[in-house]
Amino acid sequence: EQIMAQTWPTDADSYQIEAKIGKGAFATVYRAKCKESETSCALKLLDLDGAIGANFVDIQQEVQTMRLSSHPNVLVLYTSFVHGSNLWLVTQLCSKGSSLRCINALRILQGRSSGGLGSEDHITYILHETLQGLRYFHDNGHIHRDIKAGNILLDGESGDVRIADFGVAGWLYNAGVGRSNTKTFVGTPCWMAPEVMEQVNGYDYKADIWSLGITALELAKGYAPYAMYAPMKVLLLTIQEDPPSFETYNDNEDIDKWSKPFREVIHLCLQKDPKKRPSCEQLLLHRHFKNFADEEFKNARRKQIVEELCNVIDDVGEGAMGV
Repeated sequence: EQIMAQTWPTDADSYQIEAKIGKGAFATVYRAKCKESETSCALKLLDLDGAIGANFVDIQQEVQTMRLSSHPNVLVLYTSFVHGSNLWLVTQLCSKGSSLRCINALRILQGRSSGGLGSEDHITYILHETLQGLRYFHDNGHIHRDIKAGNILLDGESGDVRIADFGVAGWLYNAGVGRSNTKTFVGTPCWMAPEVMEQVNGYDYKADIWSLGITALELAKGYAPYAMYAPMKVLLLTIQEDPPSFETYNDNEDIDKWSKPFREVIHLCLQKDPKKRPSCEQLLLHRHFKNFADEEFKNARRKQIVEELCNVIDDVGEGAMGV
């Protein structure tokens, strides 16, 4: 609460950059400290030159929306300002970084070359918390548009799960449309719902539900179902084939190691017809998540992920898994 209430400076010199912790198509993220208060934070530097075509007024409005967002499962944006050709977003620091980073750190630690988080308990906790953050977005008329393990952050001390990059992806995708030197899809469109790809009837918040289903598979297996294919192939597979599932991986793993309720949730999210997909509210009432209504149960799961996952991997910017 105190960190939220403090006044955050709006000039670059007021921040001490400690380590680079992430890099994307248009942005670089650093672990940093506010010199004055010595409070840790994350700095996301968005290259505005790289996002030519993005309406700056839209970006400012979006940033304002982010600043007004207040939910325990949404990353807090403390302040923002323009420095040179970069938009600086000063956010809360989640010490373990993204769920994707946690997967990679765990692999290195355990000497594995593949696999996801391993524990269905941990995955279920992360998905439940993500659903609560998503419900907040949807209830306020927003679509996230970029739900994936790389945008779901974990704090090591508290076990908090927070959704990052709300809106940012939207401006940058839009800015890239029609520009020959920019891929319209940043990376591969593995998490994208069929209706977003087809761009026939538009799409709504149910597109995020599809992405959540893909993310559930990603957390379990370590990568999205079509991650090994080129973007155009991913588009074709997503639009033409049956929705992905554990069977899609075809890696001889015993699918029964995952509970039936967990597989049901994935199946419900990955309905090709968006009207058949449940809302966040409906998913939170599903038997897979129903125990989380009990605060004691939820806190036990939170404690479990802190002890079994967070406490065994390095913080962002430290050790072998710096980024």
